[in-house]
Amino acid sequence: MAVGWADDAASRHREPCQRRVSTGGGKSISAPRLDPRVQTSRPQQRSSGSGIVVALPADFAIEAPPLKGRVLFEHDWRDLAFLHWRMPPEVVAPLMPRGTRPDTFDGDTFVALVPFELRSANYFGSPAVPYIGDFLETNVRLYSVDDHGRHGVVFCSLETSRLAIALAARSTVGLPYTWSKQTASVSGSRRTWTTKRRWPERGLRTEVSVEVGATIAEPDELAVFLTARWGLHTERFGRTVWMPNFHEPWELQQAHVTVLRDQLVRAAGLPVSGLPDVPSMFSAGVHTSFGEPVAV
Repeated sequence: MAVGWADDAASRHREPCQRRVSTGGGKSISAPRLDPRVQTSRPQQRSSGSGIVVALPADFAIEAPPLKGRVLFEHDWRDLAFLHWRMPPEVVAPLMPRGTRPDTFDGDTFVALVPFELRSANYFGSPAVPYIGDFLETNVRLYSVDDHGRHGVVFCSLETSRLAIALAARSTVGLPYTWSKQTASVSGSRRTWTTKRRWPERGLRTEVSVEVGATIAEPDELAVFLTARWGLHTERFGRTVWMPNFHEPWELQQAHVTVLRDQLVRAAGLPVSGLPDVPSMFSAGVHTSFGEPVAV
C-alpha cells in the first residue's frame, strides 16, 4: 500500500472552497462564507442488526425525486471510486455556500475524493458532443443541506481534462472546475486514476488505485447518506442555488485503496491525512440528468 506526497505543495496553493480578504497590508487570509454555526439535520434513528444506533436525517430522500422543468444537460458517470474522510462539522461550516450548512451523520460530516469518467454529455437535448462530451474528472466534495431539506454536495474543486469544460462551467454555473492532465487505467480488478493540475494553480497532483471487490447488496445507512445526493449547492452570480439531478440508485461495490497520493483535498483547506477512515466504494456508474437551478 502506498500513501504519500508531502503536503507542502498543497499548502502553498489557495484553497478553492474559501474566499480571500485583504488585511490591508498586501496580504490575504482565508475568510468564512458565513457564520460558522453548525446545525445538524433532525435524525431518524434506527437500530442496526449489530445493535449500533444509526441515523439518517428524517427528511432524507433515498431515491431521486423527479426533475421539475426542463433538463439542462445529461451524461453518464462511469467507473467511480468514492473515498471519504470524517470531518468535524465546525471545520467544514466556513466552506459552505450561504444558506447551507454541513450535512451530518451521527455527528460527523465528510469530505470525499471522487475520480471517474464522464461520457456522452449532451446539453439542452442536443446529441452527445464528441470529444467535449467525454472526459476524465476528479472532484473534492463536501456534504450540504439547506433549510428546505435538500441534501446535496458542495464542490471544492473539479478537475477535468477539457479546458473548454472548465471555462464554461466556471462562467455559467459557478462550479470551480480546473484544467488537468488525467489518466485512467484498468488491470484486472484494479482501477487507477492520476491527475496533474494545469490551470489554475498548476502542479497539484493526485494518484488513486483501488481493488474492486464484491457487490454491496444492501448498502448500510452511511453508504446511502454519502451516495444518495440528488443535487448540488453552489454560488452563482453572488447567490446560492440548488441544481437538482436525477439518476437511479447507485449499484455499489467494495473498494480497497492500494495507492493514495493526494494534494487536492488539503489544497481545499481540509486537514485530512492518511487513508480514508470510511469504507471506500466503487460503482460502474449511472446515467444522470440535471434540471434548472433554483435559488436557496
